[in-house]
Amino acid sequence: MRADQLQVELYPRAPWEAMELGSALVRQYARAIWLPWLLLSLPVFVVLNALCIGLGEAWWAGVLLWWLKPVFDRIPLYVLSRAVFGAVPTVGETLRAQLRWGWPVMLACLTWRRLGPTRSLYLPVDLLEGGAHAGQRRRVIGAKVRGTAALLTWVCAHFEAMLLLASLALAMLFVPVELLTESAKAAWTLITQAPPAWLQVLLNAVSWLATSMIEPFYVGAGFGLYLDRRTRLEAWDVEIGFRRLRQRLATVPIQALALVLAAGMLGLGLPAVVQAAPVAESEDTLRTVFPQAVHDPGFADAVKRTEQDPLLHPTRKRTEWVPIKPNEKDKEAASDSKLLQAIAAAVAFIGKYGLWLVVGLLLGLLVKSRARWLPWLQAMAAAPRAVPSLATHEAHVDDEPLPEDVVSSIRALWQQGRRRPAMALLYRAGVAAMVARTGAVLVPGATEADCLRAARNLQDMEAREGFVHMVRVWQYAAYAQQWPETEALDALLQRLAGSFGWRA
Repeated sequence: MRADQLQVELYPRAPWEAMELGSALVRQYARAIWLPWLLLSLPVFVVLNALCIGLGEAWWAGVLLWWLKPVFDRIPLYVLSRAVFGAVPTVGETLRAQLRWGWPVMLACLTWRRLGPTRSLYLPVDLLEGGAHAGQRRRVIGAKVRGTAALLTWVCAHFEAMLLLASLALAMLFVPVELLTESAKAAWTLITQAPPAWLQVLLNAVSWLATSMIEPFYVGAGFGLYLDRRTRLEAWDVEIGFRRLRQRLATVPIQALALVLAAGMLGLGLPAVVQAAPVAESEDTLRTVFPQAVHDPGFADAVKRTEQDPLLHPTRKRTEWVPIKPNEKDKEAASDSKLLQAIAAAVAFIGKYGLWLVVGLLLGLLVKSRARWLPWLQAMAAAPRAVPSLATHEAHVDDEPLPEDVVSSIRALWQQGRRRPAMALLYRAGVAAMVARTGAVLVPGATEADCLRAARNLQDMEAREGFVHMVRVWQYAAYAQQWPETEALDALLQRLAGSFGWRA
């Protein structure tokens, strides 16, 4: 590789600056990267979704596309590795190169190294360098930047996830506010409970778009990090500097070069001559060696202005109060210092022994007042007593059989003032009638929601609506203590009696 042909300015960079260089290269050659990416990944997306839909598992297409990322990562790496040397490949050249370039290392990239967090840094080593001892080169290249490369993977994964979630949330912006809660619940149910094939394909498409936007930047940042490591390890910047110096010297005429060499040879004897000639300290050496030297008055003025520059030589004024009689002040200060030393010694004594004295007093007070706090601690340590339930005044009747005349039994309980048993009997009878009609099987502890879902199988619309009304009335009564009116309860009993065949 000819480092002097690089189109970027090489010098040792910080890791994040190197990754920014790679991102800038991706932005500069965006057309040469994304056109081949779309032309190659879009047919693969269509084929995988068609095959997975035929197998009945459309979500596998998204997983396979995510797993095949290293195959598509060859596209931006191929473009960048040629573009930095001034040879930007065309779209056709990039697509033709994918048929043969980089396949020997794809087995490792798609198997045991697929989940490696430093894939963006090691992919240029595998694809651009090749040859034997690739593991040793990876260890040398990633010696000090493995953590940065892993953090790059973590950041780009979060960017893809945010784009995916933002695309899904964008659809909710078109839902009216008053229907937002119901629409969100319906969307969540649609996604989580046996989603249709078209929804799975839509999710795969959104995931593919998010990957297509972020992945080239991920590869470019890793390529910039790789360039920086090669620059540091192999001193590419120094090599380029020497090559440029050689080019400049090649353009200098031979006569000028011979003159420079002759002056250098003559200058080798100057230090001995200068040392041999003693020079007085007060003698102007410049005028002795160079009698024709002329001082530039403008330069001297510039030096003076520089010395007077307040930014280079800042000055400030400071005012101090000086005592008229310094001896008296010294005596007062000495006496004050003795007093302060005595106070400091007293404070130190109190701090050293006073705290122990306070601790002893507190322990003595605790021992003296143990008759007051010891029983309280013993009561706290006692075993907790069982708190009686607040609902023990009503008998548990879930296992009792239903009466033959359900309507009369409910009305009798209601007239006796036993509202909760009456509503419980109504709920039990309604559920039993619904189960008998639909043949549903309710597990022990089934909730009202389970009963409502089972009631969807009722063929009679009147019976279904009456059952739903009965469940709502029971919920209001059982959980909110909102009892129905007597007339409303009679109307509900008449409705259910007609639907379920109870004797009215």
